[in-house]
Amino acid sequence: MTTFTGRLPLSGGRDDGFFLGGAIAMTLVLVAGFSLQLAVGRSSFSSPLLVHAHAVVFMGWVGIYLLQNVFAVTGRTALHRRLGWIAAGWMVAMLVLGCAVTVAMLRRGGVPFFFRPLQFLVFDPVALVTFVGLTTSAILLRRRTDWHRRLHFCGMAMLLGPGFGRLLPSPMFMPWAWEATMAASLLFPLAGMAADLRREGRVHPAWIRGFAVMIASVVAVEAITYSPVGAALYRAVTAGSPGAAVAPLDFPPPGPPPAATPAS
Repeated sequence: MTTFTGRLPLSGGRDDGFFLGGAIAMTLVLVAGFSLQLAVGRSSFSSPLLVHAHAVVFMGWVGIYLLQNVFAVTGRTALHRRLGWIAAGWMVAMLVLGCAVTVAMLRRGGVPFFFRPLQFLVFDPVALVTFVGLTTSAILLRRRTDWHRRLHFCGMAMLLGPGFGRLLPSPMFMPWAWEATMAASLLFPLAGMAADLRREGRVHPAWIRGFAVMIASVVAVEAITYSPVGAALYRAVTAGSPGAAVAPLDFPPPGPPPAATPAS
């Protein structure tokens, strides 16, 4: 959650528990996913500096989001506001480093074998742009706490793909591995709708807007992936690198990526 200049809801508000519990659950999904990768040896600390920078910024956002929910629930308005200014700028680093890592993986031919390379190139940046859009909307509506926290929640849910992608048996979902991770991520705003229905007897319109934006991002990914625009983008990104030899819509074989060349 980010900058908030209006009054925070009192501690013990009727929906405080849901948003704090949701923040904890999303944090656990991401931490568990990346921890599992490390535990089974599919990732290591020998990764390039760019990957480490991305990991620090990404997990830093997860910590910020969790802390902001804690501050909101406990009424620590001043800390919530100060951390919010940091979070607003943090999104820029999230977007830049996330896209840079995606491009680097495509160029070295290192896309996970259960994803189509071109789809991978599209869905990571689209997820980040959608996250930034939802989060920015939450900032603009920071004086309307009901909208603010729900749009932030949807934005955070857009970041769960990497966590679910590592926790779910993704190879078993081929050729729909990415769609499976998105379906799992959509369960969080759906839980928010269900909580509203149970508590208020209606679904807050912020959930409808946020969920619609998330669905629109899925449609955009599929449309771009199987279009001439996607093919041209893939050629431009992988030109002169080992990734150019990887068919954009074929699943790569399991195993390490091809050796990098100076051009990559």
